[in-house]
Amino acid sequence: MRTLRDWVRSRPLSGTFTTGGAAAATRGAALLCLCTLAACGESNSSGGMQSPPFLNSLKVVTTITSTVPSNGDVNPYGTAVVPRSTGNLVAGNVLVSNFNNSTNAQGTGTTIVQITPAGGNQLFAQISADALPGSCAGGVGLSTALVVLHAGWVIVGSLPTADGTAATAEAGCLIVVNNMGQVVETLSGAPINGPWDMTATESNSMAMLFVTNVLNGTVAASPNVVNTQTVVRISLTDPTDDGSGAAPQEIARTIVGSGFGARTDPAALVIGPTGVGLAQNGTLYVADTLANRIAAIPNAVSASGSAGSGQTVSVNGALNGPLGLTLAPNGNILTVNAGDGNIVETTPGGSQVAVMTLDNTGDPAGAGALFGLAVTPNATAIYFVDDASNTLNLLN
Repeated sequence: MRTLRDWVRSRPLSGTFTTGGAAAATRGAALLCLCTLAACGESNSSGGMQSPPFLNSLKVVTTITSTVPSNGDVNPYGTAVVPRSTGNLVAGNVLVSNFNNSTNAQGTGTTIVQITPAGGNQLFAQISADALPGSCAGGVGLSTALVVLHAGWVIVGSLPTADGTAATAEAGCLIVVNNMGQVVETLSGAPINGPWDMTATESNSMAMLFVTNVLNGTVAASPNVVNTQTVVRISLTDPTDDGSGAAPQEIARTIVGSGFGARTDPAALVIGPTGVGLAQNGTLYVADTLANRIAAIPNAVSASGSAGSGQTVSVNGALNGPLGLTLAPNGNILTVNAGDGNIVETTPGGSQVAVMTLDNTGDPAGAGALFGLAVTPNATAIYFVDDASNTLNLLN
């Protein structure tokens, strides 16, 4: 399995927490939970205390099932919970996109699987580059960028390669799939360039996608870092509840973040800005992987231009190459590390209030295993994929 472990071995891991004890070799119990504040809380602006860390209520890691479909695709990346039953989509199920094909070549995976909470695994979509209804430079290699809109449109990013290496990576596109698993359109062209992760918000028959991009000059500069990566907001109509079957129509594209670093890597293909999560106040949080920080882009829903690389919320400490990102029910930021198997909870004010180990396999332990994650519909647990084992898992 290709992971980020080779990158991690050569990277200084300053400021990380240590486990301080023997870790269990079997899955079933989360291995570590730390609080950085004495009371596991943080004063808010009104002088009161915020709620305890969300991770403090979670204790057990359970493997739900394999994410590998019948064609053998591996490296599960994107993770999204289905909000509503429609077509072949079932509310509460989890969609997972695969980045590698059966030969383990990166940027060549073509499948999205649908997994039930009980462990049922069915193919939802298998996307052929030859049958795309629109442009998608380079073809199909499904990335971590995966969302499901309320009315059943599934949108997934493609960062494709010809042979699994960064030298052949191309700009790709976003692929729109209907609720039956059929591709209906593509969103491509500048400033979409290597869509790597994505989140979405919906309101009043409109949807907004927030997409991180990692191929702006990255291949040409290989293996050097280029600080040219972006976060793009794409506004769409979402006319799906009227029964017309019309696909979402694009209204506008706006670069709301820029100047993030990325570089190619033989083990990880590309390392650059990854997970994104949108808070209720309109702040967009970005996992800035190479800079080992969480960034905040204020007013991301209404911004008319770029906020640059955003405001630094938290840097170093327990962060160790943050990849996947989502927001906890208490409003805190959850990230999973590339450099180890840990999930980190950070407050909007920047305090890292809890750390928990999700994967302790490999050398370094857990490195390169964790990508997409999503909070369960009842807001009491977390789904996450583990590409070291090609599984969907539950932390509860």
